[in-house]
This record gives sequence, structure tokens and C-alpha cells, in this order.
Amino acid sequence: MTVDSTNRLLQERLDYQFRDADLLTLALSHRSFGSKNNERLEFLGDSVLSLVISDFLHQQFPDAREGDLSRMRSQIVRAESLAEIARKLDLGPQLLLGGGEMKSGGQRRDSILGDTVEALIGAIYIDSNLDEARRCVLAWFTDMLGTADDNKPTKDPKTALQEFLQQRGHALPVYRVVETGGEAHSRLFTLSCKIDLLDREFTATASSRRKAEQLVAEQFLATLEVEI
Repeated sequence: MTVDSTNRLLQERLDYQFRDADLLTLALSHRSFGSKNNERLEFLGDSVLSLVISDFLHQQFPDAREGDLSRMRSQIVRAESLAEIARKLDLGPQLLLGGGEMKSGGQRRDSILGDTVEALIGAIYIDSNLDEARRCVLAWFTDMLGTADDNKPTKDPKTALQEFLQQRGHALPVYRVVETGGEAHSRLFTLSCKIDLLDREFTATASSRRKAEQLVAEQFLATLEVEI
């Protein structure tokens, strides 16, 4: 199968036809692939995604309080959800990764998959306009938006982990920045987290400290579901 036919099939799944094919290639290019990568598009797409989901929830739940809207948005716009969408779109085989990242299974890693979804949103916004980006986001997130409920406000992973521990009389999680790197416009944060309930430590890397905290909290929550 040729590159052109592969891109055509991917664009059919995205339900969007790129005018500028180079933007699609850039959106699929992880930083390990080279200096021309999707980090700037990810930054833009993250903001577009937040705006579109916020606008949807604001209109869908006119009586919901700000706190409930924020919690619903956090549940929808999270690493796990983004990775799920990436898998539905079958993005993994299309990712452009460096050799080391490819060998280590980067095409299956939630953080890379989720970042690529945000980069694609940014690329669509640049290639067309906000209305087209909104149409794609709402189509990709249909199932998750359908479960949004202001009467059952959801919590982001960091908040959920904190409340889980507090309810059981344990100390709050301890987050620590292990390493920072990248260029000034595309910083990377590696954080570690410890809790007294489990004798172990998890780490996560993301483009912001907030994202890294959410990712490492998700790891603990998944472990606690199995072991506690």
C-alpha cells in the first residue's frame, strides 16, 4: 500500500481531507522523528480541543455550575480518552517515530497517541478553520460527550486519587519533578509520585506539569483498582 493510499484511508477515518498534506505528516511526526515534529501543533490543538468541549458543555448544561463543567471537561479531555480515540482512528501504525521510540512500542503508548490526536486537531484548525475543527472534535468525541452528566460530576485523576486517599485516612500524594527538558517552546516534564498506601513509585512525562501529574495519578488509580 502506498503512502498516498495510506493517508487517504486515514483521512477517511478522520472524516477530514487535508488541503495541505504536509500538515498531516507534521501532525503524525513525534519529536523522536526529528526537529520537524508535532509539538507545536499539539500545543495549539490542546487549546482548540478545550474550547470546543467547553463550548459544548456550556450549551448542553445551561444550569451547571462552573465547577461541574470543569470536572466534566476534565473527564472528557484526559490522556486515557485521547488515547482511546487514537486507537479508534487507528493512528498507531501511522505515527512517524524515531528508531528507539519505535522499538520501545511508542506507537502503542497512551501519551504519544493522545498527543497526536491534539496535534491533528491543531493541524485541522490551521488547514481550515475553527468550525471544521469543531465538527471533527464533536464527531470523534461523540460517545464520551454522550455520557456527560452534570448530576454525576466526574473528577480528574489527580483529584480522584487525592479523595481516594483522604477518605481512607492516608497522606496526600507526593509529586516531584524529576527532570525537565526540550526547547523553551516545547518543554517536557517528568514527574514522580509516591503514596503511602503502596510501596512503589510511578513516573510520567508530558508537555506540562499538569498533564504529567494527571498521567501519573492515572497509573496509581489503575493499580489501586486491582490491588485494593
